[in-house]
Amino acid sequence: MTVLHYLENTAHRLPDKPAVIDESSAYTFSELREKALSAASVIHDKLAGRRNEPVLVYMPKGKESVAAYLGIVYSGNTYVPTDMRVPFPHIQGLIDVLKPALYISDGECALVLRDNGVPDSSIIVFDGAYHGGSSDSGSSVVSGASNSETCSGASVFDVKKALGKAIDADPVNVLFTSGSTGVPKGVTITHRSIIDYVDWVADCFGVTELDVIGNQAHFYFDHSILDFFLCLKTGATLHLIPEQHYTFPLRLVKYIEENKVSFLLWVPSVLCYVADQGVMKEADLSCLRVVLFAGEVMPNKQLNHWRAHIPQTLFANLYGPTEITVDCTYFIVDRPFADDEPLPIGIPCANTDILLLNEENTLVTEPGEQGEICVRGSSLAVGYYNLPDMTEEKFCQNPLQSRYPEYIYRTGDVGHYNDRGEIMFDGRMDFQIKHMGYRIELGEIETAAQGCDGVLRAACIYDAPESKIILFFTGSAAPAEITAFLRKKLPRYMLPRIIKPVEEMPLTATAKIDRKQLRASLDT
Repeated sequence: MTVLHYLENTAHRLPDKPAVIDESSAYTFSELREKALSAASVIHDKLAGRRNEPVLVYMPKGKESVAAYLGIVYSGNTYVPTDMRVPFPHIQGLIDVLKPALYISDGECALVLRDNGVPDSSIIVFDGAYHGGSSDSGSSVVSGASNSETCSGASVFDVKKALGKAIDADPVNVLFTSGSTGVPKGVTITHRSIIDYVDWVADCFGVTELDVIGNQAHFYFDHSILDFFLCLKTGATLHLIPEQHYTFPLRLVKYIEENKVSFLLWVPSVLCYVADQGVMKEADLSCLRVVLFAGEVMPNKQLNHWRAHIPQTLFANLYGPTEITVDCTYFIVDRPFADDEPLPIGIPCANTDILLLNEENTLVTEPGEQGEICVRGSSLAVGYYNLPDMTEEKFCQNPLQSRYPEYIYRTGDVGHYNDRGEIMFDGRMDFQIKHMGYRIELGEIETAAQGCDGVLRAACIYDAPESKIILFFTGSAAPAEITAFLRKKLPRYMLPRIIKPVEEMPLTATAKIDRKQLRASLDT
């Protein structure tokens, strides 16, 4: 079983149902399959049948990029999505690690690749309207027509043979994260890991062909794995919501209403922005059946706003790094929470085991005792592409048993069990500071601050040379009001030395709070 069987089964069962919809138009499941096979045929010929080679995709997000990814997988190779918005030197860093066998692009982006030294012979242009990739240039063109019409000069692609060769241990994609070292880390994820995760989500949240998935994440971000493959498995329609809508929350909620979106997996920053702008009352969002969030801490203040407006909706907090294929724990929000309460990350997903290990590598079981969150199970990625030393450091032998090889992933996150047996997220190990002789979780200060009236979002950093805790916030509160509020909530040693208002929180490309930019703002 591979992820290709998802599309094969659904295209046979629901050939004319819309699969992927972007700003311009839609592909049905049968059309998506045809476009993917068209690309697969060219890729197969270009690589002379070689398999498990990395193919870098450098093109805008849209239904064509979805088809390109699937074409790479059909050809037996590994797709690598990139962020079109970053300067090319960042892409070059990925290329240096990856050493791609091929590049897939559209016409305009192919020019950027050529200008940066990528040879024409390595570029496949996936664009029916662009004809720059001719036999003169050496690059190949995949048009938008069906398989039999597009692959002029290419062999007829044997789907059954391709499906027979693929095994679930083969890599599907490599997703790059920046990492604290500055070295791009390519997390290598297999068919088995994706199937393990997607099958659980479909079963746990009852996703069917009747659902409409509203995609927020870019394809280089791990959340997109769920949107993408959940659509293929279940026959749900995937809407690639126009990116500009996220700057205009009223447009965003109207889009959800008009397209009857029923399923979301979004980062908390986007959900918070919608709540903070007060636009939910302007649209009927009763179509939303399931709202999942992951990627950073979700403040209960904004979550309570969402819950009050659509009380019939199921909300769930998911947790997990890319290295364990998106998420490894979940908490279905089943009870009231105060604005300044932290939200549990819950219990392990199916077929996943969570180990909380203390500094002595002993299992933590008592409520309140902290340990590093470690994960074992089929969801684990196979490691970092071309980085064996880093892989060995993070994907290591389970210290609780030595009788046979069994790998766990050490997340670098700290957690503890509450009195209900639910896992609570306490922050990154590198967000845990030593201040005035005390160990402090910066996330605990942020959660407390967000309970203050007039505070919308809060983020802390620590200036170690100056021994200062610095709190940034958005909202109408005065710093003195926040200080007075925190004095009632936190011990004196945890109080921020500086409380600084900002007009809006800077965000990373994956819509998480950009703490590096906050730190840099202190020097300006």
